[in-house]
Amino acid sequence: MQAHDTMMHDAPLPPFSTSRRAMLTGTGAAFAALIAASRAGQALAQGHHGIPLYGPLRKDPQALLDLPEGFTYRVISRMGDAMDDGGTVPDRADGMGCFALPRGRIALVRNHELKPGDHAGGNLQAGYDRHLAGAVLPGGTTTLVLDPATLTVERQFRSLAGTIRNCAGGITPWGSWLTCEEDVSRAGDKAGQDHGWIFEVPANAAAQVEAVPLKAMGRFNHEAAAVDPATGHVYLTEDRDDGLLYRFIPKVPGKLSEGGQLQALALLPNAAADSRNWQGVTMQPHSWHSVRWIDCDDPESPNDDLRQRGAALGALPFARGEGIHMGNGELYFCCTSGGAARYGQVFRLALGESGDRLQLFFESRGPEEFSYGDNLTVAPNGHLIVCEDQYAEVVDNYLRGITPQGIAYPLARLRRQTELAGACFSPDGRTLFVNAYSPTMTLAITGPWAA
Repeated sequence: MQAHDTMMHDAPLPPFSTSRRAMLTGTGAAFAALIAASRAGQALAQGHHGIPLYGPLRKDPQALLDLPEGFTYRVISRMGDAMDDGGTVPDRADGMGCFALPRGRIALVRNHELKPGDHAGGNLQAGYDRHLAGAVLPGGTTTLVLDPATLTVERQFRSLAGTIRNCAGGITPWGSWLTCEEDVSRAGDKAGQDHGWIFEVPANAAAQVEAVPLKAMGRFNHEAAAVDPATGHVYLTEDRDDGLLYRFIPKVPGKLSEGGQLQALALLPNAAADSRNWQGVTMQPHSWHSVRWIDCDDPESPNDDLRQRGAALGALPFARGEGIHMGNGELYFCCTSGGAARYGQVFRLALGESGDRLQLFFESRGPEEFSYGDNLTVAPNGHLIVCEDQYAEVVDNYLRGITPQGIAYPLARLRRQTELAGACFSPDGRTLFVNAYSPTMTLAITGPWAA
């Protein structure tokens, strides 16, 4: 790894985008709303932590998901449902992305965080890797094709196989899902090949695709990915207590398989040395810090030591980087166990031609405010929506909203002993899709999202 004390200049605009707004109109507008509201200091009708913006949550008679008045949900897919390829929907649904398709349809590409020995939902014939006993490894993705008017699933099928613990990922401006392995198993450890990679799944695929690891993007305990459509740079989180935030600069924007340079985020000298705030507050909430980037050598990292090598050169550690979401020139990412109270943080990275800046946007003070944030997205009204993934004997997970002013409030409560994951909006912003992790259920939530 090599340290760079000055910012690399942004690459020329790639052919797939003319501005950051081109990534997704709804997402860009939502981020613009978030930024504008934050800068204006707009007052809230509900002005303190813990007060639901949309009113109190109403108890669900089905004991699945409590929502405010005016919101409804339906289960559109669940574990064991028959799929069109002869398999059944597997368990452990995690990260997910939503895409517009031709003829008005939409696609959901859904991760399944399965490990060797888990049931794959059928007899897989092909995939990236096989268990040493011969079976194709069960991790990967399924794809659902929906009619957005009725939220009816018209087709669902296995779209990637042979991987381990596909946790989160991210959408690309060119219409694919980057699915990330949260696993660094080596060949011979219940697997035939090394793991810890990112794989790309086209949203318009009609069947299972060939699984090709994007090795230049690094081998580590991947969590999520987000693409800046203005440059093609990909930002990556790492789910470790001492994980880093990475940036991948492709040789050819939009063609990740052709390689590029992996980097890790650091701060300029004399800034905070640790973002986690575990040993005293070294990074103040709402504070801004100028960023530099460190080149990562040997990104395939056979010893799984990218983060240690980066830290030795000054890269900033984060407490379990999780979901990441890109908007109009800014991105937000969760750190599950960061903060003085260790209940989670949200960071904001503002991208600029003259340099990037990092802000500790939100830090939870207790479980009633925000408890172990994981996947996140942005609503049409510009609020962050974060999926909780608690670790407790009795699990009580919520969808949490966070206003542009950094005020957290409950948006939904899951009445099952599992986590919420994969929150993403339909292209028109009318429907929020989210997964209940296990047993797999994919829900479609409608309501006054723009309010």
